[in-house]
Amino acid sequence: MSILVQQFKETGVAVVTIDRPHKMNAIDLTTASELTAVWRQFRFDATVRAIVLTGAGEKAFCTGIDRGAEVAQPPSPYTIDDPLLTIGPKSQDLWKPVIAAVRGMACGGAFYLLGEAEFVVAGESATFFDPHTTYGMVSAYEAMYMAQRMPFGEAARMSLMGTAERVSARRAYEVGLVSEVTPDGDEEAAAVRCAETIASYPTDAVQGTVRALWAGKAAARAAATAQAPLLIGLGNAPASEQAGLFGARGREFRVR
Repeated sequence: MSILVQQFKETGVAVVTIDRPHKMNAIDLTTASELTAVWRQFRFDATVRAIVLTGAGEKAFCTGIDRGAEVAQPPSPYTIDDPLLTIGPKSQDLWKPVIAAVRGMACGGAFYLLGEAEFVVAGESATFFDPHTTYGMVSAYEAMYMAQRMPFGEAARMSLMGTAERVSARRAYEVGLVSEVTPDGDEEAAAVRCAETIASYPTDAVQGTVRALWAGKAAARAAATAQAPLLIGLGNAPASEQAGLFGARGREFRVR
């Protein structure tokens, strides 16, 4: 199993951990399926009233899709099969609050998860970046999710700067992507404290509030994501070119 679930029925909180630290918690097809199953399971479990999502280890919350995963694509720019589209709680019609606890790197496909969390708590050494453009790939869904969580200029800079620049936890807090910065190692406990408070309130009122918050963004998101497959299909470099760019990537980056 690549996903660990701890349920604390006395508080109504569940902690979901992406457990692939040897792969920087990158998501392969099995992990994607497990995340989908967990969110759907929680829809029917009344004992779970609030959820904390985190990653195992100290180096990464999640680094997006595992590049070793085989994802066959239809031979058309009009049809894109994206295995990450179903890994977020909202994609599975789960309207229980989810708080992300981030330690280490959160990049690329991690934004599918952060983009569907209610809010984010981060350890002080956490960093956020989007590598797509560096590797000849269109940042479509990721950029759209971040454009709804950050000021446009900040989302654009992160999406376009690729691997050359990482956003620090402090900067992410300043621009609103992160709601709280903690000492490293305390981010999960801080997220759990918030989840316990929320879980102690009447659940129908909480879930109705979650729905109300997301309803305020639903129309813009739906209109944007409808264009994503075509943008990806037309703008992505061939897989062989992406592999070459990935293999030649530099290690130098700036944290701001």
